[in-house]
Amino acid sequence: MRKNRTLIFFFMAPTVLCLLLMYVYPVCRTVLMSFFRVESLTASTDTWTFNGVDNYIKIFHNASFKTSMSNMMLIWLVGGVITLSISMLMAVILTSGIRGKKFFRAAIYLPNIISAVALATMWVQYIFNYDYGLLNQLVTLLGFDKIRWLGTDGKLWAMLAAFTFGSVGYYMLIYISGIEGIPRDMYEAATLDGASKPAQFFQITLPLLKGIIKTSITFWSINAATFFLWSKMFSPVQTEGSTVVPVIYLYDTVFGGKGVIERDAGAGAAVGVVLAVIIVAVYFVMNRLLKEEDLEY
Repeated sequence: MRKNRTLIFFFMAPTVLCLLLMYVYPVCRTVLMSFFRVESLTASTDTWTFNGVDNYIKIFHNASFKTSMSNMMLIWLVGGVITLSISMLMAVILTSGIRGKKFFRAAIYLPNIISAVALATMWVQYIFNYDYGLLNQLVTLLGFDKIRWLGTDGKLWAMLAAFTFGSVGYYMLIYISGIEGIPRDMYEAATLDGASKPAQFFQITLPLLKGIIKTSITFWSINAATFFLWSKMFSPVQTEGSTVVPVIYLYDTVFGGKGVIERDAGAGAAVGVVLAVIIVAVYFVMNRLLKEEDLEY
């Protein structure tokens, strides 16, 4: 028994050590840093100045941070409803026994295989472009004037549409895995009892997918909170109010950016802590709202 415990310890030690160094330590350091005035990420702890909760007060009184939080909430709520609803619809259709489901599954998931940078560039250059973009070609073909899809008022929605397009396939596969795990006997029994397809969806599929839905919402919340690359691709030169999100504000605060006079790693750490708290809060709320203990297959 002792030999087995020793062997288990040596097998686990590298993983535990990596977890402590690469995850636990950075998290603890970030939380601690959020309560100090820190000029740069590499600054020695001897140069840190205790600020208490002033860093949190500072970011919540900053107009750019408020705008970034508002944009993130729009991405999370509007984008989440659209993405998860379309993903669910596609998953239900592709598990209903239609022909060519393998082709459609691969086609819908294809955007996830493409690099996010390449996908964002495609939307910016070939779909939303004012002069030769696909959408404006269709608009002029219908006899209307061209639209500035990437103008200040519409850039957030254009960015969200592109991001949603690239996300549907990922969540569709998650839903498909959940639906395929539901015993077919339940659907056969419901059909014999005269239940329609919509009734089967709301009475069988949806209740038994609570765990999958909870997971999808959590993943989407993480994606919305870490929405960095798409914002940078749609505003590559400098940060714009229409596309700024908390992680962009964090980046500008720590490394310098538009409107940042003095870099402050402590305030940036506070932004990171706030985002982490939001994600954890969403997770616990979903656990309370979507309980599975009363469901039996």
